[in-house]
Amino acid sequence: MLLKQTDLFAMHQKYGGKMVDFGGWDLPIQYEGILKEHHMVRKKAGLFDVSHMGEIEIKGEKAEEYVQYLLSNNIKKMAQYQVQYNIMCYPDGGVVDDLIVYKYSPEHYFLVVNAANTDKDYKWIMENAFPGLEIKNLSDDYVQMAVQGPKAQEILQKLTEDDLDSIKFFWFKPELNLSGVNCIASRTGYTGEDGFEIYLSPEKAAFLWEEILQAGGEDICPIGLGARDTLRFEAKLPLYGQEIDKDISPLEAKLGFFVKLDNDDFIGKEALLAQKEGSMSRIQVEFEMLGKGIPRSHYDVEKNGNNIGWVTSGAYAPSLDKKIGLALINRQYSQAGEEIDVVIRNKRIKARVAEGIFYKKKTGSK
Repeated sequence: MLLKQTDLFAMHQKYGGKMVDFGGWDLPIQYEGILKEHHMVRKKAGLFDVSHMGEIEIKGEKAEEYVQYLLSNNIKKMAQYQVQYNIMCYPDGGVVDDLIVYKYSPEHYFLVVNAANTDKDYKWIMENAFPGLEIKNLSDDYVQMAVQGPKAQEILQKLTEDDLDSIKFFWFKPELNLSGVNCIASRTGYTGEDGFEIYLSPEKAAFLWEEILQAGGEDICPIGLGARDTLRFEAKLPLYGQEIDKDISPLEAKLGFFVKLDNDDFIGKEALLAQKEGSMSRIQVEFEMLGKGIPRSHYDVEKNGNNIGWVTSGAYAPSLDKKIGLALINRQYSQAGEEIDVVIRNKRIKARVAEGIFYKKKTGSK
């Protein structure tokens, strides 16, 4: 199968990216090493190519009403140019995708969806659309890159006369000039650090990539998918296909904050209400390894020799110097302090259910 390439493919080759097949995309897993790149983002800054992500635009008189029906969070509370994390559910409460919503106006929304789900999401959105809406898959029209880390603002500020302090956490600026390139810029992040997402036309992508690296000098480097995952994991940010999917509801994944059950009707609301009122039989927990071994996604979790669930994400967390994980397990074993076994290469390795063990940025968000 011919892999898809982003418009920054030549940059990945130039900077020594080790390329892999990531959901049909030819993307860098690392450049100089996952650990080095991970610590660079935590201490200084990193530059990510996230152009494989999908962008879907919804316009029309009933755009707000439709987006509210489509998603679980409270769209109507959003102000102009605000950004919101959201969950799109099936009628049974399973998750179609988790995504980011940008509000231009009540008649204009911009959705950023997970790369592997773009076609599925677009089909789902079209199948459930209200009459009279204009819905477009604009994924090929944008390159998306992210600058993440404590020095992200300092570096980008060198490329613009606009005050980047004006872009607050989970807000966006519809027009930002970076080195003469017109961009959309937001401030959300998928690393647990401060940072910006930049959307621009493909023909200017390589130029701006080089401009950002030149502006940052020794304080920035390209970051691959490997460090992107370790950064998001140790900050306890969910990954579709692991923490949530069509068979795992947002309530089971402890994402209830983003599910507003007092909203008007939305797809999946009835099932999620029933799940909440019926007391769920399984729930996501944090855990820390007590014995030797690194937990990985889909490893079985046992108690007294009986299967009670599985690891959704697990790894060595470089910033914490710990082996930790998230697991979906029977609720009766979910209390902090409960000892469980993670099955690693057919051996039961001791772990302990815990709370508050994941990474938190020391300084406050903008």
